[in-house]
Amino acid sequence: MEKTKELYSMKQACEKTGLTYDTLKFYCNEGLVPNVKRNKNNYRVFDEKDIAWIGSLQCLKNCGMSIIEMKEYLDLCLKGESSIPDRQEILEVKLKELEHKKQELQESIDYIHWKQKFYEDILTEKKKYYSNLIATKNDD
Repeated sequence: MEKTKELYSMKQACEKTGLTYDTLKFYCNEGLVPNVKRNKNNYRVFDEKDIAWIGSLQCLKNCGMSIIEMKEYLDLCLKGESSIPDRQEILEVKLKELEHKKQELQESIDYIHWKQKFYEDILTEKKKYYSNLIATKNDD
């Protein structure tokens, strides 16, 4: 006997993926979730493969892909194995952008750590206060 696939309602799909209802509906309406199935009441339903793809969409969005870029990536995915080199190229570009952002974030984090240590040293009188913006009594 063939096992029937479990199908999830929009609400259940949102719970499984962490997307809001409006976001998932938007993705469906934009064609970003291909082959959307409908139940007997004409409500959208999703299987495990759909849930996995929706997770991929979240990642692509978090990578900074626009809706247009996500559609282009989806179109390549739908072409099958032959489009893997093109998909790799797209992901490589996004990876480089993310690595650059990661470096910028790390520099910002390092600055905040340094500044917090500076303030702590001032408050515990390990250092004398100085400012690059205003004159202080320590500018002698």
